[in-house]
Amino acid sequence: MTVPAEEPGQLPEAALRRLDEGAFTSGLTVPDFAACLQMGLEPVGFVQGYCVMQWQWYGAAAMGGGFGYQWGGVRGYSETFNCPHGMISAEHRSWGQNYEQSWIEDAWASGFTTGLERMIDEATAMGAHGVVGVVDTSAPLSDLGVVEFKVQGTAVRVDDGPRPADGRPWTTYLAGQRLAKLVEAGYAPVAIAAAVSSVGVWANCITQYLTEGAGSMYGGATPGAEIVQTVKAQTAARQLATEQIRRQLGSDSLHGASLTTSRRELGEGDSTVECTLRGNRVRRFKDFDPMPAPRPTVRLL
Repeated sequence: MTVPAEEPGQLPEAALRRLDEGAFTSGLTVPDFAACLQMGLEPVGFVQGYCVMQWQWYGAAAMGGGFGYQWGGVRGYSETFNCPHGMISAEHRSWGQNYEQSWIEDAWASGFTTGLERMIDEATAMGAHGVVGVVDTSAPLSDLGVVEFKVQGTAVRVDDGPRPADGRPWTTYLAGQRLAKLVEAGYAPVAIAAAVSSVGVWANCITQYLTEGAGSMYGGATPGAEIVQTVKAQTAARQLATEQIRRQLGSDSLHGASLTTSRRELGEGDSTVECTLRGNRVRRFKDFDPMPAPRPTVRLL
C-alpha cells in the first residue's frame, strides 16, 4: 500500500514507512511485542490451526452399574480393587477397576496434532522461522462427543536468520521476556509439547459408598476415610501424561510445564480422571549469555 504523491505531509513519516513495509497481524501483548523486537524477532502474522472431531466417550455396551464404555484397546495402566465383604448380593459391587482409556487419549492427540500442523503450515506459507505465544484450547461443541481444537500464535521471522534446516518453523508457548530469558540461558525453542491422559474409574463397593458420602453396614467404608481408588486414578493419570510427554521430548528438555487434572462424575462412584500436561520442548545451543539491556523506545522530553 502506498500514499498518493499528491497528498504529501498528511501522514507522519513513521506511518508512511510502516505502510510501505506492509501490514501484519499479531496476537502478542504490547510488552511481548516489544521484547520480541528487541530479540530480533519480527512478527509477520497471526496464525491458527483448527480441527473438529467426533468420538463417543462412552458407548452403548452395558456393563452393569449404570454405564458402559467403548473398548478402544486398554493399554498400559490397569488396577483391580476387590470387595472386602465377599459375595453379598447380585447388586453389590464386588470388584472395581481403574484403566487407561487409550481411545480418548488417541482421539485427543489426533485432534491436537491436526490443529497444530495446520497452524505450522500457515506459518510456513508466510516464510516464518517460528511461532511464539502459542495458545491451544479444546472444548466440547455439544453433548454428542464433538470436540473443537484450536491452536494459534504469532508467526515470527528472525532478522537475517537462516531458515530452519528442515523448513519447519519452531513453536513455543513463550513470548516476550520469558522467551528472552530462555534464549539468554542458552536454550532454543524446538516445539510445544502437549498430552492428555485419561483413566476410567469403575468403582467397587467401598469407592461407591465413600463417594456417595455413606458408610457400609458390612464394614470397610467409614465416612471420612480416604477414597483410595480415586486417589490412585489421579496419580496414574499424572504419570501417564508425563510418560507421553517424555516420548515426545527425546533428548530435549521440557520448560514451563503446566499440569491440570479434572474429574468427571458418572454416577454410583464411577468417574473419569483426565490430566493435561503442556510445556515447551527446548534444546541447549550455547552457554549462558546475557542479552544487552533494552533501549528505550519512548523518550520523555
